[in-house]
Amino acid sequence: MQEKQNIINPSDAISADQVSSYLRSHPQFFEQHASLLTEIFLPSPHGSGAISLAERQQLAQRDKIRVTENMVAQLIAFGEQNDITSQKVHNFSIKLIENKSFNNLPQLISESMQQIFSVTQSLVRVWVSPSDLALAQDAIFTPINSAFCDWASALNAPYCGMKPELAQGLMQDNLQSFAFIPLRINSEKQEVYGVLMLGSEDAERFKADMGLMYLNRIGDLVSASFAAYI
Repeated sequence: MQEKQNIINPSDAISADQVSSYLRSHPQFFEQHASLLTEIFLPSPHGSGAISLAERQQLAQRDKIRVTENMVAQLIAFGEQNDITSQKVHNFSIKLIENKSFNNLPQLISESMQQIFSVTQSLVRVWVSPSDLALAQDAIFTPINSAFCDWASALNAPYCGMKPELAQGLMQDNLQSFAFIPLRINSEKQEVYGVLMLGSEDAERFKADMGLMYLNRIGDLVSASFAAYI
């Protein structure tokens, strides 16, 4: 007598989606068939042969925990760095508040950028005449290229990255990265009256995709300090 073959009709085959849907809707399945957790073997994600389904799940959980721990460590590091930068901006704010003379202001800003923020070179240029014409002899009112003034006046946020062609001759040639921060009369009247230029020998210091929050705050502080004399 010929043995009957067990032939599965392809149309009766269960799809992976159906299996997944069944297991999701029957969470008690593995409780009722606990032995499957040790009987089913899968390739190890770390290339060390086959492991049981239970072991595979443990490894997956460990990997997730490791990724989460790394993300938390990065967030803590970012938070600590932000605290340091925030304290530096606070110290700079105090120096500006304590200053009572325009004559000391440019030097104060230059020294603060170097000593507090470790910026190689900083430069302020203002193209609006001061309210006291006797101040017009200060170096910050040195005439500069009108095209550069137009470019800086059009900035909606600090520019970071390589030195633009229009800024050639304004900063040291050995510097590798730059930030150009527009100075505005106040937060409501967005007229730009000057620019704070920062340069660093570190090519990674001022990058095009860097965060701008603290540069904006520094710009606001310097803007307010000079605006009193414009």
